[in-house]
Amino acid sequence: MGLMSLYRLRVKRQYLLARAFRRRRQLRPVQDRTAALPAQPILLFSTMRNERIRLPYFLAYYRRLGIDHFLIVDNASDDGTREYLAEQPDVSVWTTDFSYKTSRFGMDWMMHLLRTHGHGRWCLTVDVDEFLVYPFCETRPLRALTDWLDSGETRSFSAMILDMYPKGAMHEYPYREGQNPFEIAQYFDSGNYQISRNPLYRNLWIQGGPRARLFFSDRPKQAPAMNKTPLVKWDRSFAYVSSTHMMLPRRLNLTYDDQGGERPSGCLLHAKFLDTFAAKAQEELARGQHYAESHEYRAYREGISRERDLWCNWSEKYVNWRQLEVLGLMSKGNWA
Repeated sequence: MGLMSLYRLRVKRQYLLARAFRRRRQLRPVQDRTAALPAQPILLFSTMRNERIRLPYFLAYYRRLGIDHFLIVDNASDDGTREYLAEQPDVSVWTTDFSYKTSRFGMDWMMHLLRTHGHGRWCLTVDVDEFLVYPFCETRPLRALTDWLDSGETRSFSAMILDMYPKGAMHEYPYREGQNPFEIAQYFDSGNYQISRNPLYRNLWIQGGPRARLFFSDRPKQAPAMNKTPLVKWDRSFAYVSSTHMMLPRRLNLTYDDQGGERPSGCLLHAKFLDTFAAKAQEELARGQHYAESHEYRAYREGISRERDLWCNWSEKYVNWRQLEVLGLMSKGNWA
């Protein structure tokens, strides 16, 4: 890469940091408990809107993994999300009525909170329907992973999104508040993934799974990206470029070994496809606050009108992280 390209990336990072700083005034604290954080907490950051039904399990899942504190931006919910979060003793919540779209789909808000509260700390940035699975996660807390990453001076950990879905139509399995969504969405695509390398940012770009085969079968290059770098030992000079798909400085995107070895990685089990999905897709399409004029949600609406069953003959029932490693979807690397 030439010096000019490197210079442009540096300028872009400074631009992203500056716009996140400017948009800090869009956030109003509802309940800020960050002053009481321990010295080295593991923090979770998320932006959400109208996700009250998902919150009890989401919080319980990440508490079990070892998250010490949640920093949440509520984007004008009217279903009790903000009020519920404010009652939780390990949650700090901010609210905003400003546009999700013009905040870089919430990333400006996230980056301000990451820079303010995440510097020098391990930070996990996820959506409310994403559940991190990492090597040994059934027996080792998240801090065991971050300590191991620290020992190797590794600052970022990648995870592939794994879309989970039920066998049968989504509306046949009503989701209850507090329920483990993977009691319903038990299946995933074990193959059907395409991987390429982004020469500019050096991250891997992954597409495929049920969203590609059902909603974007006629335009696979527009299918959603499945690669993310959600877990980072943050520094106030870091920046997410496109959601958590890629970062600057670009060395943070080198979460794979191109010399034939393996680095540890995880999966984000994606619980989007529940019976609540059709209504959520219609709401988000009406709001028009998503990427590329909400083309992803347009594809969902069209796909759901044709077929509500994402299951196919090649669907695999989820068992545990070891199954995902055998399938090549994640790796423990040399973490023993």
